Amino acid sequence: MTDQPTVPVPVAPPAGERAVEPTGRTAAVIGAGFGGLALAIRLQSAGIQTTLIEARDKPGGRAYVWERDGFTFDAGPTVVTDPDCLRELWNLSGHDMAKDIELVPVTPFYRLQWDDGTTFDYSNDMAKLAAEIHKLNPEDVAGYEEFSRYSEGVYEEGYLKLGHVPFLSFSSMIKAAPALAKYQAWRSVYSIVSKYVKNPKLREALSFHTLLVGGNPMTTSSIYALIHKLEKDGGVWWAKGGTNRLIAAMVTHFERLGGAVRLADPVARIDTVGNRATGVTTQSGWSGKFDAVATNADLMHSYRDLLAGNRRGPAMAKSLARKRWSPSLFVVHFGVEGAWPGIPHHMILFGPRYKGLLDDIYKSGVLPKDFSIYLHHPSVSDPAMAPEGMSTFYALVPVAHMGKLAVDWDQVGPLLEKRVLDEVGRRLIPDIHDRIVTKFHYTPADFGTDLSAHMGSAFSLEPVLTQSAYFRAHNRDDEIGNLYFVGAGTHPGAGIPGVVGSAKATARIMVQDIVRG
Repeated sequence: MTDQPTVPVPVAPPAGERAVEPTGRTAAVIGAGFGGLALAIRLQSAGIQTTLIEARDKPGGRAYVWERDGFTFDAGPTVVTDPDCLRELWNLSGHDMAKDIELVPVTPFYRLQWDDGTTFDYSNDMAKLAAEIHKLNPEDVAGYEEFSRYSEGVYEEGYLKLGHVPFLSFSSMIKAAPALAKYQAWRSVYSIVSKYVKNPKLREALSFHTLLVGGNPMTTSSIYALIHKLEKDGGVWWAKGGTNRLIAAMVTHFERLGGAVRLADPVARIDTVGNRATGVTTQSGWSGKFDAVATNADLMHSYRDLLAGNRRGPAMAKSLARKRWSPSLFVVHFGVEGAWPGIPHHMILFGPRYKGLLDDIYKSGVLPKDFSIYLHHPSVSDPAMAPEGMSTFYALVPVAHMGKLAVDWDQVGPLLEKRVLDEVGRRLIPDIHDRIVTKFHYTPADFGTDLSAHMGSAFSLEPVLTQSAYFRAHNRDDEIGNLYFVGAGTHPGAGIPGVVGSAKATARIMVQDIVRG
């Protein structure tokens, strides 16, 4: 092993904090996104000396950050739910997350706006929410209460009981089958929502959440209705200073525990001998030997590229190529003159179509003439995200991944950017083009280049029932016994709670395998 990162020398912890007892075992985690960081913290907390290796110049993965012209632009994700799953990472060693990062509540969670001007403020204030539902359709108030009970049930079964469980065998899936059957998991989220409420706009309001984890509301398993309970109980939060400040806090905590971080050095291969991983080698030539290797990198990249020298790599890449992959995203980041207190932190600007637009993205793979926009306005909650008297935004549009939508994004990007900004201007900021101070966009091609994302997919495997739990990538590889996976491609899926949950599941088996043998 050469050129190992410097490992901090542990010191006696303050009262209430627990020292990490070293086990003498080592692990490498590839990729410093939320999933990789959460896993690294768990391993280091268990006394496994862990090295985190990140290809980009900053940690975060999809939670990257840019600072331009005094504006701070988070790449995303920007919706923080279930903060307790994050606090647990600090609690493992008796630390307090609040000392490293401040989370502030966001309300309303989202303001939904339709093309006809109708608005709907979604929150967990039940009185206000009932009034919003009544505004759309009085008869749906009772139906929403029934849907809430359904959501609570799938939350108990799908998140609390199964969300952190590694599905390593088909028998584990069979054991979960009764719960899945009880809640009709074969039905889509939109189908279940439509069972309880009748107003078309309310059906959209209660089903769009699957898009935040890469799923089509028309096909994603109804188990994902648990998101409503997750938000209702835990709220929606913002990390002061931006999502990447939360990433920075996780890095601080990991290094505090004695973990080592290596940045701006992509892993070139996972070294193996037979059916064992022996370590990793990076593009700079650095190499390290480890007792176990875990990857938070893109699934296809991990198998096809990083494991190209082992027969397992090409075989799994061939299998993954037959899977359904989530769509990509087109994101316009822009800073504008003026403060906009009337535009909330999160908005969904629905276009004139819902199912037809989803078909264009998930089935046809065309670039539609209309679109729905997720508008993020962090400076309304956190003015420091923009220079004084100015505002930070991004407008996000789901688009088909590059396997379906084969366009030249160098040509299409500027055209789509203008169309997106025109629509934000038409709906919210009439003189937007005159007010823009700085802007840039991020395309599916950028996801592919910067994140090695297969076909530019923004969320890994599409979360349909036949690609859930056991049918996603296993937390431990079936043949290479000390190679592990974490992140959006593993159970339970994308989103901060999902990838942090996958880290909990993966850490459970890694610690058992490495420490307990």
